[in-house]
Parts: sequence; C-alpha cells; structure tokens
Amino acid sequence: MEEKLSRVAKTLKPSPIQELSHLAQRCNAINLAEGFPDFPAPPHVKEAAVSAINSDFNQYRHVQGICDHLAKQMKQNHGLHVDPLTDIAICCGQSEAFAATIFATINQGDEVLLFDPAYETYEACIAMAGGIPVYVVLDPPHWTLDLDKLMTYFTVRTKAIVLNSPHNPTGKVFTKDELEAIAGACRTKDCLAITDEVYEYITYDLERHISLASLPGMQERTIITSSLSKTFSVTGWRVGWAIAPACIASAIRNIHVKITDSAPAPFQEAALTALRSSPEYFESLRREYEAKRDYVLKLLVGAGFQIHFKPQGSFFVFAELPVNCPLSDVEFVSELIRQAGVAAVPGCGFFHTNLSSLGLSQADQTYQKRYIRFAFCKSDATLSAAAHKMGETVDGNGHLKLF
Repeated sequence: MEEKLSRVAKTLKPSPIQELSHLAQRCNAINLAEGFPDFPAPPHVKEAAVSAINSDFNQYRHVQGICDHLAKQMKQNHGLHVDPLTDIAICCGQSEAFAATIFATINQGDEVLLFDPAYETYEACIAMAGGIPVYVVLDPPHWTLDLDKLMTYFTVRTKAIVLNSPHNPTGKVFTKDELEAIAGACRTKDCLAITDEVYEYITYDLERHISLASLPGMQERTIITSSLSKTFSVTGWRVGWAIAPACIASAIRNIHVKITDSAPAPFQEAALTALRSSPEYFESLRREYEAKRDYVLKLLVGAGFQIHFKPQGSFFVFAELPVNCPLSDVEFVSELIRQAGVAAVPGCGFFHTNLSSLGLSQADQTYQKRYIRFAFCKSDATLSAAAHKMGETVDGNGHLKLF
C-alpha cells in the first residue's frame, strides 16, 4: 500500500534522533535529549486547570480573555498595538500556530528562508505547503549571521523568512544589529517574517528578547507564534497562538478551525491564570534556568566537551565534541546512551545546508557532525543523576572515555 501514500508522506522519514530516542528508552537512559521539563508545572497554573475541568469546561471553546491579555503583553513588552478581536488566533500549541501560518501564506514554489542550524519541524511544514526551504548559514562557533551575505539569499521567489530567537538548538539570542538587518531585508524585498518566540522569557546574563515585530515597519509584515509550553512547563497542554495582521490572523484561524477546531478547553482557561502570573514568576523562571545552564556547562566542560558559545537563551547547550574524539555526533550519542546511560541529541538533525556547495574545504564542513544538544530543562535531581552517571565513565583527566 506504500504507493498510496502522498508525495509529502513519502519524504517524511524517521530521523536518527528518533532512532536514538528508542535506544534511550530501551537503556532507561536519563533524558537530556528532549526539550520538555520533567518537574511540576507551577501550582497556581495546575489548580486553574483542575478548576476548569471540575467546572465542566469540556467542549469546543475560544477563550477571548487569552487574546485580551496577549494584546496587553504585546503593548507592555514590545510597544505593539494589537487588536485582540482580530489579530490573534489561538491554536493547539506553537507547532500548529506555525503550521497554520505556513499554510496561510506559502504557495507552491515560494521560497522561505531559515537560519541553519534550525528546528526540523519548520522545513517539514514548508514542504507540506509546497514551499522551498532555503537555509541561511549561521557561522560557528558563535552562530553569527553574516550581514553582508544575508541579502544574497533572497530571490524574486522569496516569500518569507523564519526567525527563532532565542534559538533552538544553539541558545543564541539574535543581536539588535542582526534583527535590524533582517528587518531591513524584509522591508526591501517585501517579505513576511514568521517568528517562533516560545523562549521569549528564558534569557540570561542581562540579555533580553526583542520581538522582530517591534522594529520599524515590521508589525504589518510579521506573524508571531508562541505558546504556554516553555514558559509554564506544560508542553503537553497544547495552547499556543499566532499574532498577525488581521487578514493573516483570520486565515490562520480558519485553517486552525478546519484542522483541530479548538485548543483544549480547560487548558485555555488555565492559560488565563498563567498569563496573569506576577513579574516575580518570570524573573524566578529566568534565575532557575540560568543556574541549571551553569551547572550543565560546568559538567560538560569537565567531561571534555568544547563550549565555545554560552547559551544566551532557551534551555539547550549546543556542545562540540572533545577535540580528540574520532566519533561522529550520532556515534557519540549512541555510546553515551549505552555506556553512560545519558541521552542527548546529535546535532546533525539541525543542520540542513550542503556545505560543499558553498565552496568550503573538507575540514570546514565537518562541524555539522561535531555538535551535541543537551537539554537542561530538568529537575536538579535529574541533572545530578546525569552528572553522576557521566562521572562513572571518565578517565583520569575527568574526560568521557567512550572512544
């Protein structure tokens, strides 16, 4: 029956990351791979969900109050004037908000620029819409955007650019200069910008998130996608949103209704409570994650990893393999699971650019198989257990002996 599958379905294959995830489950490895917290959600948010269920908010529902509060946040945080009645679509998580945005804006043959390395879901959504992903390389080890080369990626078919800041997998927060260059290119080329801002409250070392929509001339061409998931440790609740000019928001809403109809009703009610959290909650979240980041950085450096770039946001560390390691990222993660009982994600799944086409030397092309992503959105007990397990697999210098 395989011949009955659609063209798109045939192109979506399990990645090495998924296969390693199965290996990690079989080995009962500690999970520093997947980007979801393993600690409880905030009590006041959970209580709101329980109350909503007990109050029988169980049917299809649109909670306008979420839109009202998001509009207030956009004004307060970014100086944006958003109409809560027309400019916001509530979706089933950021994933659906992003997919619906792509389906609402991208036609067959349209090109969409993405920054590489990139979260792999973006490419899949663009391909399903018939668009063509075009990757703009971020230069390692600090993942800088070459502003002089940026405009060379645009063509007459470029319809949109996707920006994820703070960035998965690197933890990069795009600089003001980089944002202004991206905004300038969008204005010059009359392109849309689609942003993934799920880590907007998770930044470190005095870095602060700047929404691309807040730059001059950008609100009318930017679609912001985000969700409750990362900020409130509820990745399974599936409440997200898209904020866009009214005509685009309406199209996103129509697509959302045709696909899923409604985000989970009781969790929409709980979202109201979450979004109204005090400023102290968001500051506490940032401090706690910064402490976890520093703990994991120290652990990885002690185990021999090369840390060239200290994450500025999100909850991932993108670490380079030890200098003398002959293994690829996939091979290393496999051995890390088997020998140390700790799971991480090989970086190759985030890279999409064919570096040989850029005229780089063979040595310069190897970095795409040299990075490992570790998630530190885990309890202190989990991080401590991972440190203990990795400590049992080190040599006299404290470095992992997996090869």
